Amino acid sequence: MHGMISKPPGAATLATSRLVLLLLVVMTGIAPISLYMLVPALPVLASNFGSDISIAQMTVSLYMVGIALSQLIMGPLSDRFGRRPVLLGGLALMIAASVACIFAQNLPQLIAARFFQALGGAAGMVVSRAIIRDIYERDRVASMISLVVAALMIGQMVSPLTGGLIETAFGWRAIFYAITIAAIIVAVGIAVALPETRRTRAAGSGFRRDVGILIRNRAFVGYVMCQVLASQIIFTFAGGGPYIVVTQMGRSSAEYGAWFATTGFAYLVGNLLCVRFAPRHSLEKLIWFGLALQLCGSLLNLLWSFAGWNEAPGWLFGTQMIVMVGNAFVMANSAAGAISIRPEAAGTASGAMGFLQQGIGALMSQFGAYLGGHSATTLPLTSAVLAISLLCACMMIFVVPHREMVVSETLIGQAEEEESGMM
Repeated sequence: MHGMISKPPGAATLATSRLVLLLLVVMTGIAPISLYMLVPALPVLASNFGSDISIAQMTVSLYMVGIALSQLIMGPLSDRFGRRPVLLGGLALMIAASVACIFAQNLPQLIAARFFQALGGAAGMVVSRAIIRDIYERDRVASMISLVVAALMIGQMVSPLTGGLIETAFGWRAIFYAITIAAIIVAVGIAVALPETRRTRAAGSGFRRDVGILIRNRAFVGYVMCQVLASQIIFTFAGGGPYIVVTQMGRSSAEYGAWFATTGFAYLVGNLLCVRFAPRHSLEKLIWFGLALQLCGSLLNLLWSFAGWNEAPGWLFGTQMIVMVGNAFVMANSAAGAISIRPEAAGTASGAMGFLQQGIGALMSQFGAYLGGHSATTLPLTSAVLAISLLCACMMIFVVPHREMVVSETLIGQAEEEESGMM
């Protein structure tokens, strides 16, 4: 049958390798951890360079743009040239850019270096999802994505706290020394221990054909938009959180890092629960469960804002934890649905999803920073989170086809038939 693919030799062995699982975690996490480590130091950057806080925020927002562009580029490249060369090339760029961050003499130089740091480091984010689809069967993709993300969150949820402590003890440049060393270690691990996993592609397959098939598939579009909108809850809240806690509530950057870690812990719990429930429930049911938690948590946070209780961080972050547990279910299962529509184009599908997620996230992070930095209460930020939760649910209601088995043989067959029709 046209469009059939084969797994790489040794895929079954790779699927049971703990070392490969560890590499998937660290290559996925190197870019987002590097992002969040700098967040607590943003007020210090603005003060040291004599700039407005919105300019300092660009070290985060343009970093997200770099992540977005990286995934749009690296995903298709990994489908064509293989996973290993793209990963190693991306990490080499990240190491060079991290060194440039250390020696930046002004804020524009730092912003530019951060952009290239993200452009290289985010290769691991998109390629890791493709590798998961390379070596695991479709019914295990969601649980494996959740497992990788759960392990990643152990590091990511403490990265703002770590960044705040490093900045307090050694200054903000020390954060980039730590990132550089971590990137070198990850690159060495991939070079030594990760084999090539790219699947054998059918003759005539290519980027344009893959994209054409995917964007014509209603299920793919629905899953991608559901995943992308769910991620915007994180970006919006993370953008506004530092200004609410540090400026409105008068707390320290290290304390903000500790409170932010609670939402990361909730996201970790959500992913662990997803790993447990995914083998026994369809993707659609798990997504709907997550959507219900997102809506309930965001609605409660909005009510606390009207009542004035969210002026204390315990109320704001405690309720946001409910949102994040649901968010983990929505993001992992939506991503699994999207990359399983056409397995041989997993890199392209993952890249398109990541591009939209991070590209829109750069805008939403800036928007969240505006809401947090130019408001006297938490009401604007919590209103935005509820609105995004509602839009996310609308994708499942109006776009994704209603069927019991979301990623099914029927969907895969439909994609292959559409490809044949393009010949």
